[in-house]
Amino acid sequence: MNEIEITAAKVREGARWLARASTRAKNDALTHMAAALRERSREILAANAVDVKNSERDTAFVDRLKLTPDRVEAMAAAIEEVRLLEDPIGRVDRMVRRPNGLQVGRQRIPLGVVGIIYEARPNVTSDAAALCLKSGNGVLLRGGSDAFASNQAIYDALRLGLTKSSLDPRAHDAVGFINSPDRDAVGEMLKLDTYIDVIIPRGGKSLIRYVNEHSRIPVIKHDEGVCHVVVEGTANADMVDDIVINSKTHRPTVCNSAETLLVLKNAVDGHLARVMSKLAEAGVHMYLDETAHGVAVASNLPTACYARATEEHYFQEFLSLEIAIGVVDDLEAAIAHIGKYGSRHTEALVTNDHALAQAFIDAVDSSCVVINASTRFADGNQLGLGAEIGISTTRLHAYGPMGIEELTTTKFIVLGDGQVRN
Repeated sequence: MNEIEITAAKVREGARWLARASTRAKNDALTHMAAALRERSREILAANAVDVKNSERDTAFVDRLKLTPDRVEAMAAAIEEVRLLEDPIGRVDRMVRRPNGLQVGRQRIPLGVVGIIYEARPNVTSDAAALCLKSGNGVLLRGGSDAFASNQAIYDALRLGLTKSSLDPRAHDAVGFINSPDRDAVGEMLKLDTYIDVIIPRGGKSLIRYVNEHSRIPVIKHDEGVCHVVVEGTANADMVDDIVINSKTHRPTVCNSAETLLVLKNAVDGHLARVMSKLAEAGVHMYLDETAHGVAVASNLPTACYARATEEHYFQEFLSLEIAIGVVDDLEAAIAHIGKYGSRHTEALVTNDHALAQAFIDAVDSSCVVINASTRFADGNQLGLGAEIGISTTRLHAYGPMGIEELTTTKFIVLGDGQVRN
């Protein structure tokens, strides 16, 4: 066995004991893990500074890579939020009595061992460890080489917390880390179907494609976020401005940032020129269709802040202060546009028409549909999950932000009093 397989085998064994741990013991472990992150904050930030200094990637990547004291504190706070969540393990979701007297139920259990392959964001290390521990799952973490020092420092802190907790020491190995920056480690990990039950990749297109093509293990995809904001004519002007600007500029390098603005024809006169002016003031470069381009020219917007859109712009996840803007005939045209160009991540509609809002909710095939709020709320923490292990853009076995509940499955329990099958 090579080192990666040995680590995976340890995680598998640790997961057997973690699945039997009490809620109290798991919560105590989470308390100590959060405390250890705070205790080791200086070491974590120093390791992260090395990663940032050595990174030769673009600005968007470095923004996702970089840690600050506030971000480390947010990581610790997220673990504490997970600790406060209800423990689903052992819960019987349904119990029915069959005609022969058998009682048949479904009991919630962990998935088993979850393999997480991720790139830039070091916070995934702590989020994934916390969610998997609370849900009774083993987790094997493999972060990107660009964040290797950061991830190692965070993992070391989490292990320190585990050793100080009351959790059965045999369960400590349920949180595992591949301490090799070698890219071949991903390929090795994807072969370990004996030890790993599901793979969750978080990263760019090339990583997702590689994992899908090479994994022997079922994959839950966290694909790119080509998110849309749709503006309808009845919408309040201040609400439109706030939602569009927040969706695009609050943190443009993340997957729930808006990448396309669709304006219905009935909203052009009331909203388009003003919104484009606000975007330009915020430093956003706009790619405009013919109608939007005409409005920009008529409004005397600085020509440096916009250009003609091509079809490729509507497929693109910019992850920067760039946005594609298009004018569509009506809500059905907007829904069709999202169906063609979107990535089934998050779509928002700004409207004061309840019927249109309901139609949008019913028709849009994305994992998160938002009415009159920013796309930035498509986040496990913001949606009450405590943290997220990813945002699934496929329907199996979860859809949207994945928290504790999505890291479980059910097994049948059958209670009898001597029945035999005829």
